[in-house]
Amino acid sequence: MEEIAIPTPHSLRGSGIVCYLNVPDRPSISKRAARRLIQQAFVLTGRDRSVRQHIREARIETLWVLEDWDFEWTVMIDRGKVRFDRRPARAPDITLTWPEAAGFLTSIQEGRAPDDSRVLAGNVGDFRTFVEPVYRSFCRLLEQVIKYPVDDAGNPLM
Repeated sequence: MEEIAIPTPHSLRGSGIVCYLNVPDRPSISKRAARRLIQQAFVLTGRDRSVRQHIREARIETLWVLEDWDFEWTVMIDRGKVRFDRRPARAPDITLTWPEAAGFLTSIQEGRAPDDSRVLAGNVGDFRTFVEPVYRSFCRLLEQVIKYPVDDAGNPLM
């Protein structure tokens, strides 16, 4: 017997209805897009009040590394403020390293923090006390930024 395709509102072009079955998987994220998404996630992390309350007494410089892409960025926690810099820190207090960017981004997109592959170097006590709230907020916000890649002005990040 021959199958007949019946058009549904979900499959009609221009219908305005989005069905997850008809939307192809997102393309992989380019290095340039990843840099912009990560930076935007840190901007949003710096605005998170619960994070700022946890770090209001801290002064820590951290280095975050995606080894296979040669990405290094510095996150400075300075008395309730989170500052992001694309350049690597010279003498970080704590270094967070992930061997593969693909695994890092896949974990984020699946809604979980990429703790399995993370390598931590430096003062573990400071990490748990001050850096972990920033890290958890960053992971949650990066997931949102990947799902909705636009900045505050509505410009696309990808």
